[in-house]
Amino acid sequence: MTAMREYLPIWIVGAIIGAFTIVFLLAYGALCKSKDVSDQERHMPDGEIIRRLMQYAKPYWKSFVLVFFVMLCSILYDLMSPLLVGRIQGLIKDEFALKELYGMVGVYAGILVVSLVCTYLQAIILQKTGQKILSQIRLDVFTHIEGLSHDQLNNIPVGKLVTRVANDPNAISYMFTNILVTLAKNTMVIVGVLGAMLMLNYALTLVVLCFVPFLVLFTIIFRKFSRRVHRQVNNATTDINTYLSENLSGMKIIQIFNQEDRKLDDFLARSRALKKAKFNRMFVFGIFRPIVYMLFISSNLCLFYFGAKGYIKDIRFFGQVIDSSVLVSFYMYISRFFNPIQTLAEQFDMLQRSFAAAEKIFTILDMEPEVVDTPEAIELPSLRGEIEFRDVWFCYKPGEWVLKGVSFHVAPRQTVAFVGATGSGKTTILGLICRNYEIQKGQILIDGIDIRKIKISSLRRHFGQMLQDVFLFSGDIRSNILLRKEHVSDEEVWEACRYVNADAFIKKLPNGLSEAVRERGNNFSAGQRQLLSFARTIIHKPAVMILDEATANIDTETELLIQDSLEKMKNIGTMLIVAHRLSTIQHADNIILLSHGEIVEQGSHAQLLGQKGRYYGLYTLQYHRQQLERN
Repeated sequence: MTAMREYLPIWIVGAIIGAFTIVFLLAYGALCKSKDVSDQERHMPDGEIIRRLMQYAKPYWKSFVLVFFVMLCSILYDLMSPLLVGRIQGLIKDEFALKELYGMVGVYAGILVVSLVCTYLQAIILQKTGQKILSQIRLDVFTHIEGLSHDQLNNIPVGKLVTRVANDPNAISYMFTNILVTLAKNTMVIVGVLGAMLMLNYALTLVVLCFVPFLVLFTIIFRKFSRRVHRQVNNATTDINTYLSENLSGMKIIQIFNQEDRKLDDFLARSRALKKAKFNRMFVFGIFRPIVYMLFISSNLCLFYFGAKGYIKDIRFFGQVIDSSVLVSFYMYISRFFNPIQTLAEQFDMLQRSFAAAEKIFTILDMEPEVVDTPEAIELPSLRGEIEFRDVWFCYKPGEWVLKGVSFHVAPRQTVAFVGATGSGKTTILGLICRNYEIQKGQILIDGIDIRKIKISSLRRHFGQMLQDVFLFSGDIRSNILLRKEHVSDEEVWEACRYVNADAFIKKLPNGLSEAVRERGNNFSAGQRQLLSFARTIIHKPAVMILDEATANIDTETELLIQDSLEKMKNIGTMLIVAHRLSTIQHADNIILLSHGEIVEQGSHAQLLGQKGRYYGLYTLQYHRQQLERN
């Protein structure tokens, strides 16, 4: 009973730690049994993530080796300072020698200065290296996204792609610039401090090591919770970025239909989800670090209890004498031992965030592009513009055929128009010619060569596309016309603008070709954007021009300008046109009428009218409608 009372503080400490252990084990068991949405996602093992990330660090291995040696010098302070302070304590207690005291303080200051210089050099080297790795990761992700097919891009929200390129690499960069080196440094500090403690007093070291199993157990449990909450934060961040990307682009529609309040409620719901996820992450980390600190305090209590007990009663503790210098040094060593572990907890929190971000990035990088060059693909230096479809079958979804055995031939420099109801396959044909999608059956030939045997970049270089919804980039008019073309004089740009009748409105602008273009060109009318699109196409001198409803959303005056431009553009090369206004394609060499993915009629305007079939019915209906509108 006396022994029980004598060691009552130790029993209390053990009971508290045991209670926390039971609570955490129960929470861990409940988490393992629960089913969460994030657990249903693709999980990449940490080892696989590290292996792939190390591929980015490999070119800079010399920098990391240099940092390693610099780090060894900085560790000297953590290992030597407790011994020096303990020695100073011994000097003050016994025979006070001022000269020796100055010498010890000087050594302490020298070690501190060396540690500070090494820490500075380490930070500079790592930041430079980390930024290079960050740039490479961003470049790889962006380049990979550029290689995805139209179908793949349609299935991935733009906000998610923005998050992968802009946000996620930052977390990975922090891992290279801070986490990995800090983990290595703290590990070496823990091992070095443990060795110094064993040499100084192995008995007190054994007392401290009694707390290590609990520390390992709590870290394992924390790892499970940490990875889960980090994935939740990443998912919530991606969700809110995706929502913003879509709704900010469509803000005009939201305002027109008076949907601001409903969209605000949707945004608040996503914001609350992100807030909850971040709160959960802070909660998990806010529990783990105090627990580590509790173990640190408990080890100090045991140290002071056993040390003071032995010192006061002048007895040996496990055969070793404990004096004040040993207690001072041990107290500092325990701090050096637990502080890195506490830092490891924080670094582990950041490491899990980096792993979660890397997992998302590698998910994008692991997407195999659906349309790729074959090994035998060739460059196409020039193009005559002959196009042939041979029994082409295509579907976006398995079994739902959009094109069913389509066959036709387009001679070089011919103008061919595709007409038909919405969903008949007109736009799909134009997309397949540029190989934006891969056909399931049949063959598409360009100048007698299967397009699958031509390099994609070489094939698309010879096409010029003018779409209904013209996309203009932020910048100025000149940069939007030139795009990929370089070393072009202003005179050549003006010549292209005059050719398509775009020069008239550009000359009226205050800055001419240098006039600023806002996002998506919203400071220009639909007709002006279309004329700029024509100029952009002409200046690249394409062999095949594609017009997909290019005159659908423009006024009559602009349509006349565009019709005049089209007549001029016919002389440049082969022209493929999709149009609902049959009046705009009357002069086409061949008109192909599609219905439900099949060709039902084809011929010139006069021939199709003479057949008095479906085309005749469509033309008559539009003609009478136009007469009514004029009246």
